[in-house]
Parts: sequence; structure tokens; C-alpha cells
Amino acid sequence: MLKKLAVIGFGSAMIGIGINGFILPYHLISGGFFGISLLLNYLFDYKAGITFILLNIPVYFFAFKSDREYFYHGVIGAVCSGFMIELLLPLSGNVHLPIISSIIIGAIAIGIGAGVMLRNHISPGGIELLALLISKWSHLNVGIIAFSIDTAIIMTGLILLGDPKLLYSLLIVSIIGLVISIITSFVWKGNG
Repeated sequence: MLKKLAVIGFGSAMIGIGINGFILPYHLISGGFFGISLLLNYLFDYKAGITFILLNIPVYFFAFKSDREYFYHGVIGAVCSGFMIELLLPLSGNVHLPIISSIIIGAIAIGIGAGVMLRNHISPGGIELLALLISKWSHLNVGIIAFSIDTAIIMTGLILLGDPKLLYSLLIVSIIGLVISIITSFVWKGNG
């Protein structure tokens, strides 16, 4: 259990650093339920935080019914990730890089955080938990599943909002998906 908590702490910190330090200053949409929450906020002025919580409820209910271990670790992972995003909010605007450099560094940090958590069967949020459960049943790579869902969210945002800047969000989810796929696919070899 101590190892799981360390993984959650590290993964959540990396996600918080990536989002607040590098992605949030450019007001882009990420994937997952947070991306959907931002999209609904832009379209209908819904509160993003409340929407995020409401969107997660069905997935966690499904996880509770189908795999209790994923449910418990997922709830802890999502709460810690949300807490770290809020705790590290002061990083926003303190790193001044060109948009492409900021996106690459931020997406790699988020991908490392989410990838390490997913590799240990811990989800940082509802879409990732859904991808983890689908991966368990389908044997598809969890990073590919998450990337596909995130791409659909961003393309929907691009169509509904018509803001070409959202194309940068595709780069974000591509890098995150690639990093998650690498981390969750890598075979660790023990010593001896």
C-alpha cells in the first residue's frame, strides 16, 4: 500500500506541474473529463469543477460494481490529482516558454504522471479509469484507449468552439498518449 501511495503522490505531482506550469497558461483543452468540463464551461458557462465531479460519478459507480480495487485506487488517484492541481495552481504563469515548448514539456510531465499511475493500476481520473477497465477486458493498450477518447473530446471542442488554437490540444493528448503507452508497455526486467 505504501508503494501505491508513493506512486499516487508522484503521479499527481507530475500532473499538477504539467497542467499548471505549462498547459493552463495557454488556456487549452486537455482530454478526459476535465477537458469535457472545460468545454461545457466554454459553451454553457457550467462550473468546471462541479461538472468534473458529476461526470466522474457514473464511471466510479461502474468501477465499484466491476472491480473494487480499481475503484478504490481510482478514487484516491483522482482526489490526489485534483488536490495537486489545486495546490500547484500558483505555478500558472510563472514559466515563460514559447507555446510549443510549454506544450511538449507539460504533456511529457502529465504523461509520466498518468503513465506511472496507470502502470500500477491507479487512475488519475474517470476517463483514465474507464480506459483502464476497457484495457483489462479488451487487452488493448490503455494509452491507445485514453488517446482515442481524448482525441474525440478535443475534436468535439474544435467543432463546437471553432477556435483553431484547440489544435494545439491534439498535440498535448498525442504526447500524453505516447508517453502513457510507452510507460504502460515497457517490460521491467529484474536484477538476476
